[in-house]
Amino acid sequence: MNIVGLLLAAGSASRFGSDKLSHSLPHGVAIAVQAARHLRPQVSHVVAVVKPGADELSRKLTSEGCEVVVCDNAAEGMGASLACAARAAAQLYPPADGYLVALGDMPFVRPSSIAAVRDALAAGALLAAPFWRARRGHPVGIAGRFHAELLGLRGDEGAKALLGAGHRLVKIPVGDPGVLRDIDTPADLAPPLRI
Repeated sequence: MNIVGLLLAAGSASRFGSDKLSHSLPHGVAIAVQAARHLRPQVSHVVAVVKPGADELSRKLTSEGCEVVVCDNAAEGMGASLACAARAAAQLYPPADGYLVALGDMPFVRPSSIAAVRDALAAGALLAAPFWRARRGHPVGIAGRFHAELLGLRGDEGAKALLGAGHRLVKIPVGDPGVLRDIDTPADLAPPLRI
């Protein structure tokens, strides 16, 4: 099955205070690169979307095996970036059976959680997402039949319009708090409390 990863790495990082996606984690790997390393082995291909001027990040993601696309209208928000990624995937690869939409600022998602969402798509789910303690996380799996809807996304809503359109979402329980843990501020890099 042709499942394509769409890695959204074009955010403004205004709350972080610097380029968070290129910021190094304690082991020296950039945040977005770590997200790519977890995603890439689980899918056929990865299209990583970056904002204009993100040349260093583009080089790093390319070296991780991602096809990097510059989204000229990334400033419009996540929906614009997702549409850009879906458009690029259609131009670069055979029609996708499904997409895994992952966020570049979520480096702590376990590969097993990504694989579980991929497997749900492969089993016929139209929409799938990991859930940790009853909260929806990432990546979100979207069947290839929604390609036209992805192309029409705008603004900062991302795939929320699809998820709220009455289609059945396959909920995948995972023991992985990383599916919820995004990096918005430097404080988010602190080790999580053990509960």
